[in-house]
Amino acid sequence: MSTQFKDDAVQQASNIKEVPPPMYKVLLLNDDFTPMDFVIHVLQQFFYMSNEKATQIMLQVHTQGRGVCGIYTKDVAATKVEQVSQFSRAHQHPLQCVMEEN
Repeated sequence: MSTQFKDDAVQQASNIKEVPPPMYKVLLLNDDFTPMDFVIHVLQQFFYMSNEKATQIMLQVHTQGRGVCGIYTKDVAATKVEQVSQFSRAHQHPLQCVMEEN
């Protein structure tokens, strides 16, 4: 292998820009049946929020119809949505958790 070929390969590799993966927002949607305390509990348990932050997000969900719980890569966001959905169903609440591209 020639030195010129190696130098060209190194130059091309250094010119490649890494593109970060697309990020996704995880959102909770308002409904008329899920208790506010349950929403706060979900935010603390699955999104590791303090009581104060969880209360702020819960009030945003309540007043604006939706609230952002966090922004994650696609796999992590999908896992969070599934965990929250299963937990809500297991506790007989219709709380909806969805994701959308950021």
